[in-house]
Formats: sequence, structure tokens, C-alpha cells
Amino acid sequence: MLSRASLVLLALILAAMACSAPISVVPSEPLPDQQVPPQSIAPSATPFIAESYPTAGANSISNDQNVSGVNVHVERAWQEGKQVYADVCYTLPDASDWTIWSASLKYADVILQEYGTTLLSSQEPTADGQPGQRCDTLEFYVPPDANLSTVTVSIGAIASFPRQEDYCAIYMPKIQQTLNERGIAITLACNDVNGAMTMQITGKPDTMSQEEAEQLVYSDEFFTIPGPWEFTFNLAQ
Repeated sequence: MLSRASLVLLALILAAMACSAPISVVPSEPLPDQQVPPQSIAPSATPFIAESYPTAGANSISNDQNVSGVNVHVERAWQEGKQVYADVCYTLPDASDWTIWSASLKYADVILQEYGTTLLSSQEPTADGQPGQRCDTLEFYVPPDANLSTVTVSIGAIASFPRQEDYCAIYMPKIQQTLNERGIAITLACNDVNGAMTMQITGKPDTMSQEEAEQLVYSDEFFTIPGPWEFTFNLAQ
């Protein structure tokens, strides 16, 4: 038989084990008539229903236009809510990366000059002399109550910022010709610089600084073709 001291020690050990054992609590299910606390219910989001905006396609668009040797036409124009879109296609003067440089939209007495562009397609000139063509979608923001019975999209200019290799292959001849026609005594040449053909200013008047000569040679006018090309259509409902 266990002694009294042994019984006391055994009781203490059992009590310690009972205190250290994990307690598992089984959640009780709510009774049928028991209400779930409101804070436990996730609020359902109310969908936002946007105000209805007009949608329309242009009834008619003015004809193709050829300005500065570049043919431009609008394939289609339409309105979707707050935006007016126009798919504009134009011939490419050469193999450079030409894009729309400036554009505007006019309706009533309002002129919008902020726009976005998205490339639709681009086709380079062919070896047999057929010009290339690029198509862009122009996007303008208009208020929903705008009077679009007469809308004019104007392309102010197209431009191409040349790559380094383009200066010698494409731009130097026309830059030199323009300088000669204006009587500006600047001469250009293409030289090999670190294995790449690079256009350089090889001669200039003594009274002209290098910076002044570079401003003339690298002027934006050699990389832009001015319009305007203007197209009028009707988007009235």
C-alpha cells in the first residue's frame, strides 16, 4: 500500500497534469430563433450604376486630304460616352517612325488640344516604291452634353524623331539641301565614329558658334511635316 506521503505526491502530479492539458472548446450552434450579431454580417456592396452617356457613329466624314505630300484620311469616327474617337490613317514619307505630332478636336466654339493615340497598324514602304501607311486611333474627352452636330478633327503635323542611324541614311541630304537653299554656309558629312556612321558638322561660318550651328541642323522642322489635315463629321443623335 502507498504511504500517505506517496498519495499526496500522486495527487499533486495529477493536479499539475490537469492544469497543463489543452482545453478544447466546441462552439455551440445557434438556436433556430437565435439572432446572429449584426457586426458578424459582411455588408453587401451596392453596385455603382453609371449615368447613361450617348453612343453614336459619324454619319459622314469629309474626303481624303493631301498636304505637303502626305495623304491623310479618317476611316471612321464615333462617340462612346465621354470619348470621341477617330481612326486616322496617313502615308509615310519614308521608313522612319512617323507619328501624329499635334491634333485637335473642335465642336461648337470649343477646341480640345489634349488627346491620346493608340497604334492600329503600320506598314513600311515597299521596295517597288509604294508608300507605307500608319493608322492611329485618336481619343478626345468631351462632356456628355457637348453639341457634336458638327465636329472637326484637325491633324496639325506628323513627326519622326530620327534614330542615330537615320541621320546619315535619310535626313542629312534634305538638311544639307535646305541649308544651301537658305544660303547658310554649314556643311555636313557622315563619318565613322566607333563603328557607327554619324552625321557631323564639318564646316560653319566663323561668326557662328557650334551651339548655333547645331540648333539649325537639328531643328524640329526637319523631322516634322506640317498640315493641317481637317475632317468634319456629324455625331448628333
